[in-house]
Amino acid sequence: MPPSNTCPGYVIKPVCWQQAGASLMYVRRAVFMQEQQVPDSLEWDGLDEDAHHLLACTFGQEVIGCARILPDGHIGRMAVMPTWRGHGVGRALLDKAVLHCSQQGLHAVKLSAQTHAIAFYQKAGFVVCSAVYMDAGIPHCDMILTL
Repeated sequence: MPPSNTCPGYVIKPVCWQQAGASLMYVRRAVFMQEQQVPDSLEWDGLDEDAHHLLACTFGQEVIGCARILPDGHIGRMAVMPTWRGHGVGRALLDKAVLHCSQQGLHAVKLSAQTHAIAFYQKAGFVVCSAVYMDAGIPHCDMILTL
């Protein structure tokens, strides 16, 4: 159940793939593979084991969102379960990911945004830095945030 206006109803925690891979895979399968029809071969790119991950869960431990941060400061695989969209989960995941990059001493954060989400990332300070291109049959563009 989505949160009320007074309490977010979820927590975002850092996790590693070895510890929380099943939960991370659950969200990514639901959002990217089932909803957006991204093929297995593109979703599982071999970068998860060495990445930093964030997992959003309700206080009842329902998994509702995730994000991945590569060592070079590239944020990706950010997904929120449909019933939780519009409740601040995506922005909270993004803010924690940017904070992680800042704490690692990085000077910029990059991501590949689906074009429908450009305004979402722009509200967080990201700027478009590429032309539109197709990735997994979905239009994307690169964005950057200077820290």
